[in-house]
Amino acid sequence: MWTGWWLWPLVAVCTADFYRDEAERIMRDSPVIDGHNDLPWQLLDMFNNRLQDERANLTTLAGTHTNIPKLRAGFVGGQFWSVYTPCDTQNKDAVRRTLEQMDVVHRMCQMYPETFLYVTSSAGIRQAFREGKVASLIGVEGGHSIDSSLGVLRALYQLGMRYLTLTHSCNTPWADNWLVDTGDSEPQSQGLSPFGQRVVKELNRLGVLVDLAHVSVATMKATLQLSRAPVIFSHSSAYSVCASRRNVPDDVLRLVKQTHSLVMVNFYNNYISCTNKANLSQVADHLDHIKEVAGAEAVGFGGDFDGVPRVPEGLEDVSKYPDLIAELLRRNWTEAEVKGALADNLLRVFEAVEQASNLTQAPEEEPIPLDQLGGSCRTHYGYSSGASSLHRHWGLLLASLGPLVLCLSLL
Repeated sequence: MWTGWWLWPLVAVCTADFYRDEAERIMRDSPVIDGHNDLPWQLLDMFNNRLQDERANLTTLAGTHTNIPKLRAGFVGGQFWSVYTPCDTQNKDAVRRTLEQMDVVHRMCQMYPETFLYVTSSAGIRQAFREGKVASLIGVEGGHSIDSSLGVLRALYQLGMRYLTLTHSCNTPWADNWLVDTGDSEPQSQGLSPFGQRVVKELNRLGVLVDLAHVSVATMKATLQLSRAPVIFSHSSAYSVCASRRNVPDDVLRLVKQTHSLVMVNFYNNYISCTNKANLSQVADHLDHIKEVAGAEAVGFGGDFDGVPRVPEGLEDVSKYPDLIAELLRRNWTEAEVKGALADNLLRVFEAVEQASNLTQAPEEEPIPLDQLGGSCRTHYGYSSGASSLHRHWGLLLASLGPLVLCLSLL
């Protein structure tokens, strides 16, 4: 009975090769659309956005999870490039920093037109697929980038923003972040403030994806209940598999299913295994769980490459996507389910967001109340002519009291 024991390693190798070959076959037809990549931040951090620096050449770029050869090897056909500016820019230079990071995405696409196609729609993604290029979209990571201004939000839309993450790891004056759920931040809006609700409605009107990565559970639920279109979690995983508050709990996953929304799984070790070490199989566990609770149509990939310090063994960079797809096939995911996770689910959500948009509808105009804004360097132009009128009235009153004060001083 043991005469064939030596065949088993050979069988295992052949089986592994089969699943890897199947993964590549599927991905040639349906390349992956990744929800979140922080290469633009690395270009700022390493080169101060000087793309003509020879070290910044994306065909030879070293020390990052992402470069052009790795994207090709990983069958990446669509990428939401993260436009990120840290929370310490809030109430300071967040808008300027955001514009500079949007600019570097545009310039990156212009410098490598044979690789990247800048797009702003689901149709643009499909066009990039046909041309064999990486559809390049802009996701703005953090509501502080709009500086609590609907006008800034609309301007960023005109410049190509196609998702807005409502918070990063800090509250905005109108939405609470995930650290509220750990006790490290105080709740301010109990989810969404009235102005936060107007932000969501304006994103719906414009056809911008609402991104709930980084937000509190209360913000997740408030937004899922309010939004007229499906939403995304651009880089979040499953709380039941790893109990990090950056992940999505099961009751929210059920709302994701009800609203036909999407969770794009983050690969950061601490959100996968809740430790500093993780592996590819554990990432697949998150994908399995989301599929089980929210359905196969709710699953996507948001690796967070180049935005985190630790990634799983077997998923060291963007070239490794075929190995993850091979693991899903090994776990009896159907080809249709795999294609959904790769691209079809995101395209479905994006198309639904576009269909729900209505640019003929009057835009949201009511500004955030002045007393809800932070920062000591703000001017108050436009905020309450009543305030200006009050200042004038005080001036007139003081002027009228002048003679009386003078007379009293002479007594």
